[in-house]
Amino acid sequence: MIKLFSLKQQKKDGEAMPRSGNQKKASAAQLRITKDINELNLPKTCNTEFPDADDLLNFKLVICPDEGFYKGGRFAFSFKVGPNYPHEPPKVKCETQVYHPNIDQQGNVCLNILREDWKPVLTINSIVYGLQYLFLEPNAEDPLNKEAAEVLTSNRRLFEQNVQKAIRGGYVGGVYFDRCLK
Repeated sequence: MIKLFSLKQQKKDGEAMPRSGNQKKASAAQLRITKDINELNLPKTCNTEFPDADDLLNFKLVICPDEGFYKGGRFAFSFKVGPNYPHEPPKVKCETQVYHPNIDQQGNVCLNILREDWKPVLTINSIVYGLQYLFLEPNAEDPLNKEAAEVLTSNRRLFEQNVQKAIRGGYVGGVYFDRCLK
C-alpha cells in the first residue's frame, strides 16, 4: 500500500534540503538525443565524432561514400541539437566544401527532413541515412547549388569530372575546393 502522507512529507523534506550544484535535470532534448545516439545504426561508410564527450547536443558525422560520384571522398557534417528537439530538427551543416547540387558553398544542406518534412518521430539515424542518400543520388530537382544541378541534368559525365576535380582539390567554375579524399 502506498503511504501518500509519508511521500508528501518526503517531498517537503527534499524541497527544504538545498540541491547540490552538480545535480542538473536533463532536458527533453538531452534525453531524446541520448536515446537516439544509443540506438544509432550507422552504415559502414559513416562514423560520429564527439569533440566534447559530455555534450551530446553537438557532434560531427563523417560520411565516406564507397560508391557513386563521391566515392573516396570524406565529408564532415556538424550537428547542433536545439532545446526543442525532437519537435524541431537539428541544425546540420556540411563542414567540407563540396560540389553538390544539394549543398551550397556555405555548407547549408537541402534535405526535406531537415526542413518541412521533419516530424518528431524521426531520429538522428533518419538524418544520417538521408545525408548518405544525397551522396548516392544527388537531387537536381531541389538544388541549393543551381550550377551543379544544371550540369548534373545536362551533362552527367561533366558533372562526374567536376566532382572528381573538387574531391582531389582544385577549381570548378571559378570556385576552389580543398582536397577531401579519405
